[in-house]
Amino acid sequence: MQVPKNFVSEPFDYHQEVEFTVESLTNLGMGVGRVDGWVVMVPFVVPGERVKVRIFRNFQNYSDADLVEVLESSPDRIEPECPLYTRCGGCQYQHMTYERQLKEKTQHVEELMQKLGEIEFPVDLAHGSPQVYHYRSKITPHYNRPERDGSQPIGFLQYGRRNQIIDVEHCPIATEAINAAFPEAREEARRAGGKKRRQRGGTLLMRDVLEGVVNDPQEIVSERVGAVTFQFKAGEFFQNNPFILPELVEHVASEASAEGARYLVDAYCGVGLFALSTAKSFEQVAGVEISEPAVRWAQANCKISNIKNARFVIGKAEAIFNGLKFPADETAMVIDPPRKGCDESFRQQLLQYRPQRLVYVSCDPATQARDLKEFIAGGYTITRIQPFDLFPHTRHIENVVSLSLT
Repeated sequence: MQVPKNFVSEPFDYHQEVEFTVESLTNLGMGVGRVDGWVVMVPFVVPGERVKVRIFRNFQNYSDADLVEVLESSPDRIEPECPLYTRCGGCQYQHMTYERQLKEKTQHVEELMQKLGEIEFPVDLAHGSPQVYHYRSKITPHYNRPERDGSQPIGFLQYGRRNQIIDVEHCPIATEAINAAFPEAREEARRAGGKKRRQRGGTLLMRDVLEGVVNDPQEIVSERVGAVTFQFKAGEFFQNNPFILPELVEHVASEASAEGARYLVDAYCGVGLFALSTAKSFEQVAGVEISEPAVRWAQANCKISNIKNARFVIGKAEAIFNGLKFPADETAMVIDPPRKGCDESFRQQLLQYRPQRLVYVSCDPATQARDLKEFIAGGYTITRIQPFDLFPHTRHIENVVSLSLT
């Protein structure tokens, strides 16, 4: 056995096996336990389990380990549905019952709110996806150039590896339609890439929409959420669990209008998902977006569904709300920023505008907690925290926080 050159041999030797009881999971899905007070992290476990693990890396204040054996298993442990689970890096929670996954994700949100936002507020149990497998309407498998032996895996990154791709022929979290189209797409990628090693590989797009399964990122496609139809380019961002999306949108609409706001501003509106889906609850709706192509799509989607009370504007980063005529004390605002959260300029402008009601939708509760801390300092009070599980079997969670101006 060769010890890696950069291995730090304290407090454990390379591949030393130790036993402990798993105390909790991190929001990255890693189990946390202690050996003589020293923290050890291990994947694919359930809190409460007694496990044997093999150390492969020591850091300054914790160690990483691989799971060797579950000595005492949790009643919430189940058999994963995917034969590639633990080798493919796409899923972290297939070994847990879905009920347990929802509890763990709820707790992750609660901990992030406390640690990063200093927020002590009860978190509602994560709202589960109506479809737990075969829910994902978009996947992007990768492939490298052919190996010397001619093999060319097409799939996702291998667990724990930065560049190694594991061959995936069928993905249990992708929709049935995507899996049906996958063999032909894989074959076409190999044909297009050729057998020459100078080919660099690439990424496939497979998006399941009203038109069927689409591979061309530039193709104009449609998705229906409730009574509203949205068009966008297949390669652009649109939420990709269509089964839970109507419930998420309904919650956002209900929370935004909870205190009688007459107007809605959808900041970071994209192609208009929240603005158009919630328009029926308000007298007037304005979507703001700094991306001009996204605004064009939002305007087109407004016409497609014949929604008369919504308009969309290109908001310059330094003057996002300048063109708005809505009185702030009768206005609700939906915020759905990218993973990095709201930038400082946006946060300052929002606190100057001071809408009566905020509904903050986030795919990263960590950056959300940071932003919420500033909104609370600026005079807002949290009224509800409701996570939505858009991605069962993975560590990801969408979180919706409602706030009112006090």
